[in-house]
Amino acid sequence: MEDRWLSVDEIATYLGIKRDTVYKWISEKNLPAHKIGRLWKFKRDEIDEWVRNGGVN
Repeated sequence: MEDRWLSVDEIATYLGIKRDTVYKWISEKNLPAHKIGRLWKFKRDEIDEWVRNGGVN
């Protein structure tokens, strides 16, 4: 089940950041996220690639 969509809380835990930082990075640093209805969802492989390519900087 490695390809499932992750929630904001799960991606915050995965990256070791706070929930508010996730929302900030979506708007300011183009964190790869998909809005499904009112919820933001994430794919772990997209996040890993974004981090490797210096997305956090």
